[in-house]
Amino acid sequence: MIQPGQPLPDATLYEFFEVEKDGCALGPNAFSVQDLAEGKTIVIFGLPGAFTPTCSARHLPGYIANFDALRAKGVDEIWCVSVNDAFVMGAWARTQGTDDKIRMLGDGSAEFTSKLGLEQDLSKRGMGIRSQRYAMVVKDGVVTALQVEAPGQFAVSSAESILAIL
Repeated sequence: MIQPGQPLPDATLYEFFEVEKDGCALGPNAFSVQDLAEGKTIVIFGLPGAFTPTCSARHLPGYIANFDALRAKGVDEIWCVSVNDAFVMGAWARTQGTDDKIRMLGDGSAEFTSKLGLEQDLSKRGMGIRSQRYAMVVKDGVVTALQVEAPGQFAVSSAESILAIL
């Protein structure tokens, strides 16, 4: 598992745009993690899946509600990463009203999640390989803090927990 002090692994994440944005087309757009992270302070939170109960009711809404407080602490971007495709992440973004606050990044093949060492096998629950629930602070591509939840828990990866360590 990745640890504080280590650089993020390079992987490709996908983001869906409703309209053309910054030269990116409609639909899924591929981005290099290392390129996106360069020169920024980012909070990345990973979760088992879009539209799942805790993720939809507590995890993502907490980051939306605390957007301004996180920005005030020097956070340039907030990423929500899930082992879903960009279309699902885009639909979830619309239903949750993330607007331009949270980058909703799909890791459909679990490439990034696996390279982080934060995957979990939920095949027995019909979900396949998914992400563990976590949050991290990344500065210029290097992890400075990492909070990983115990299975079935939601205590240390919330926006409020990350605010407390910034």
